[in-house]
Amino acid sequence: MANYNLKINGKTHSVEVEDDTPLLWVLRDHLGLVGTKFSCGIAQCGACTVHLNGNATFSCVTPVSSVGNAEVTTIEGLSQDGDHPVQKAWEEIDVAQCGYCQAGQIMTAAAFLKQNPNPSMEEIDNAMNRNICRCGTYHKIREAVAQAAKAK
Repeated sequence: MANYNLKINGKTHSVEVEDDTPLLWVLRDHLGLVGTKFSCGIAQCGACTVHLNGNATFSCVTPVSSVGNAEVTTIEGLSQDGDHPVQKAWEEIDVAQCGYCQAGQIMTAAAFLKQNPNPSMEEIDNAMNRNICRCGTYHKIREAVAQAAKAK
């Protein structure tokens, strides 16, 4: 086991885990940050998306040993009061159905809009295509991302 000092949501956390422990399990099991969800475990669905230095990253396949000094942001750290433009748009458009994938969807959208604040609908579709929604709310997801882009 190794000791890691991780910068997560603006705070430093010390954890002792195996080098190959996925960041997802460090977040959920060791730090109690359960907003990041486990779904496929093979980087195919996006439910586990977090930001690593602002980039959307699948935490289920990111070994803790690879995080280093990167700043990790989870859904809990995206905004203090749930008032990030993407979160507000999600609420206004009423995107969530079962809600399981939504944290990953929101984290992907937030990272994308930071890099591309004025996207076309095609760019939104391409950016969000690695996140799966079993409820099929893709039209609402697309609409919410477009609305969040306008709100910025």
